[in-house]
Amino acid sequence: MYSGSSDGEGPDAPAQRKIPPASSMLWVRNLRRYIGSGAGLGSEALMELETKRILLDIFKEKQQKSAEAGTIPSFYKKKPEEGSISHRVQRLAKYRFLKKQSDLLLNADDLDAMWVCLRENCVIDDATGAEKMNYEDFCHIASVCTEQIGPKCRRFFSPSNFMKFEKDESGRIAILPFYLYVMRTVSLTQARIDMSELDEDSDGFLQPHEMEAYIRGLIPNLAQLRDMPAAFVQMYCRIAAHKFFFFCDPHRRGKACIKKILLSNCLQELMELHQETEEEVTDTEQAENWFSLTSAQRICDMFLALDKDMNGTLSKQELREYADGTLTDIFIERVFDEHVRRGKIGGGNAREMDFESFLDFVLALENKDAPEGLTYLFRCLDLQGRGFLTTADIHTLFRDVHQKWIEGGNYELCIEDVRDEIWDMVKPTDPLRISLADLLSCKQGGTVASMLIDVRGFWAHDNRENLLQEEEEPQEEG
Repeated sequence: MYSGSSDGEGPDAPAQRKIPPASSMLWVRNLRRYIGSGAGLGSEALMELETKRILLDIFKEKQQKSAEAGTIPSFYKKKPEEGSISHRVQRLAKYRFLKKQSDLLLNADDLDAMWVCLRENCVIDDATGAEKMNYEDFCHIASVCTEQIGPKCRRFFSPSNFMKFEKDESGRIAILPFYLYVMRTVSLTQARIDMSELDEDSDGFLQPHEMEAYIRGLIPNLAQLRDMPAAFVQMYCRIAAHKFFFFCDPHRRGKACIKKILLSNCLQELMELHQETEEEVTDTEQAENWFSLTSAQRICDMFLALDKDMNGTLSKQELREYADGTLTDIFIERVFDEHVRRGKIGGGNAREMDFESFLDFVLALENKDAPEGLTYLFRCLDLQGRGFLTTADIHTLFRDVHQKWIEGGNYELCIEDVRDEIWDMVKPTDPLRISLADLLSCKQGGTVASMLIDVRGFWAHDNRENLLQEEEEPQEEG
């Protein structure tokens, strides 16, 4: 125990005073007041305090707006008005961006120069005679092309691109598939730029008139369409654009996504018309391509031949003459019920099929195996609108086919046997009903649809073995 204090006070000194709490000290209160005002802080601390205050104000403002707007967030922004400054700025920015992307593309001369470089620096496979290159050749060709063409070709010679192609035992790839890959990439990029220029509202979708304008711009560059009569150009663009919307706009919203158009088979089919036809091509072969001039003229002639009263639309009676009258009456009725809008003129129950609906009709029948075509037909087959077909539906649909079959002088057949055969072909998940998914998954949906709507389609299925043999005999003779 200490006998004294450190300040020299004796043992008789009074008891030690208690130290007051820090919060009650005057100098502590003054210091806190001084710091709280911000006057005693440095510039960085002041900036941090100011930032916190601003962020807090922003947060409170957003909370207030959210409370006023309710729980649904804002998802619609009004587009700038035509001719406004914001609209002009948007169009200028879009033009400059697309111009920059276009300048980065390889032109025809660049592609020719790349092909020459590939052939001059490749090796010949002794076994197959194919022109190939290994990775060292690939890198060397990249350097040569960069010197001759410029840096814009460098992106095609990345290691990841080399690994995309099939390699032989020596690790070499063929130069032709690589060159075709470059050409297709350039072609698709150019197509996207051209479509984006026509996309007036810049939403990534094309409307029918915009798609028609794109096709109209392609016609001079397509070798098989250069001789098209000027009077037929507008009708051709209308027919050609309709196929894009049939396959790329399944919900019929009146606009097709540009990305979906670029990835569709329709664009590839259209680009096939670039090829020069040196040898004569039959009308049948040309008609297989929807975008050929022969096919477009065939469709127009077909519509005009069916339109007996020349009013620009088709009635049920007129449409029954399609395909020489082999389609069943119940199918024609269902087509008008599901896919033809009620007309504004005529009687209250009068319905007439316009040219656009006729194009949908033809596309569905000519593409029965495609999901889009089969979906169109399934809506007609689904008599009750329940999303599936029962044995009663199959019996009702095939009854008309059976009647036309007998009228054609064919042998008698049992409808129940045909029904059982359809069930065996489809093998539905539910043994009591056939859905659209069942028809798509069985890979024979188009055949089943033909059997139920077209007597000629049923005849082709019934004679499939003889038809297959007839197709094989000419090949053997050749």
